[in-house]
Amino acid sequence: MPLKNQQHREMLSRIADNAMQERGLESQFSQEVEEQLLKITSPAQEDNELIHDLTDLLWCSIDNDDSLDLDQLTVAEKLHDRSVKIYVAIADVDALVRKNSPIDQHAQINTTSVYSSAKVFPMLPLKLSNNLTSLNYHENRLAIVVETIISEDGNALSSKLYRARVRNKAKLAYDSVSAWIEQLSGMPAELEAVTGMDQQIIMQDTVAQKLRKKRHSQGSLEFETFQPKAIFKDGRLVGIAQQPQNRARQLIEEFMIVTNTAIAHFLATHGGASLRRVVRSPERWLRICEYVRQFGETLPRRPNSTALEKFLAKQHKTDPLHFPDISLTIIKLMGSGEYVVERSGELPIGHFGLAVQDYTHSTAPNRRYPDLISMRMVKAALAKETSPYTLKELEGLALHCTEQEDASRKVERRIRKSEAALYLEPFLGSQFDAIVTGINNNGTWVRLISPPAEGMLIHNATALTIGEKIRVKLVTTDVEHGFIDFIKVPSYPSHHH
Repeated sequence: MPLKNQQHREMLSRIADNAMQERGLESQFSQEVEEQLLKITSPAQEDNELIHDLTDLLWCSIDNDDSLDLDQLTVAEKLHDRSVKIYVAIADVDALVRKNSPIDQHAQINTTSVYSSAKVFPMLPLKLSNNLTSLNYHENRLAIVVETIISEDGNALSSKLYRARVRNKAKLAYDSVSAWIEQLSGMPAELEAVTGMDQQIIMQDTVAQKLRKKRHSQGSLEFETFQPKAIFKDGRLVGIAQQPQNRARQLIEEFMIVTNTAIAHFLATHGGASLRRVVRSPERWLRICEYVRQFGETLPRRPNSTALEKFLAKQHKTDPLHFPDISLTIIKLMGSGEYVVERSGELPIGHFGLAVQDYTHSTAPNRRYPDLISMRMVKAALAKETSPYTLKELEGLALHCTEQEDASRKVERRIRKSEAALYLEPFLGSQFDAIVTGINNNGTWVRLISPPAEGMLIHNATALTIGEKIRVKLVTTDVEHGFIDFIKVPSYPSHHH
């Protein structure tokens, strides 16, 4: 019996709640959190000589259309020698969420916001993350500002950090800003409303593209992962769309990499340990080499991100359709990122996928706990105080954050499967074009080309290879468990054009 419209979202929300609990994540805030929240009635106010007033700069936020938890603002300034100074302001969440308070304890259990289309499980209560600790439009907020000077050819020359008061002058969205940068559509109204904001965005985009080019020339890997998003209309699931990688997303990504690197350096030079996000240089490199060989390419015997990047760039050009699957396979072979504690003076492990040595997560303290930890350590260093975390504490947190982030990814993937099953329910018996994405002892997996949904191939008699394009028929959907099953059907070459 088909569900009524508003029941779609309710059902997926319930499945999401269960998935959270199964993975040891808390789906609700405690009574203590609610009590602490009642006492927080305004954004953090603080006055001291450490806090610079930067409210006059042309700050803007660029995020998803529906994002309300704004973690960072950006602005750029041309210098005389053709270099550009970029400023990134990061919301000072610590000013309202003190270490070990009930809100902090909840955040420490989940360590991240968990996003699903039907329901979001925010790491911090929405009263904070969408309002009082968010860098909201036309509101004065406390922040940590990271200034970095970028040379004309895209090198980060020097950086400095300090506390500041900032004010968001324009709340912008990735897709509309990107379409404008690429001259595919007119200027977004929010951008047009602020004098000089158009030059700001063009300047930031120019710097970001230089940084990107530089990073890739040093072997940073360009992936395109498969991130479908369910689309609801009045509580009814009406579609599944793939999220595009675009110029505005790249702008923010490049600025965040520079800023995270600057914060890692800052913590290292202040003699403390820091929590780093690392992808260990692939032990599974040889398996990556084997995988790449089936495309007629060879990689050097030792892990080499530049060679891998060249292969990826070539595949992206010659076979864009399969590129997300190739990306995903290599990401899986590389192993996922993890948090580790690195003491200054030790050889850093680095982030293989980004080809940078010093990397820390620090630019999203409203939605990631390691970022809040880094922020507290930065603030202590700026105030010349001892770190709020002992080495032992940090080591425990690094392990815990790695585990919980993994759990939250599994929850998000689990809900996506149920969304896809629900969306495909009315299409039982229909045929689709699909790509084989995985083959293991448990079965063969396929991804439909449209809508972008994944499922399992049952009664699979013939030998298939990953990346092969086949025709499938949808035979069962189970929304509750997120199962979608297909059978392979003969694909007849079409004679009529």
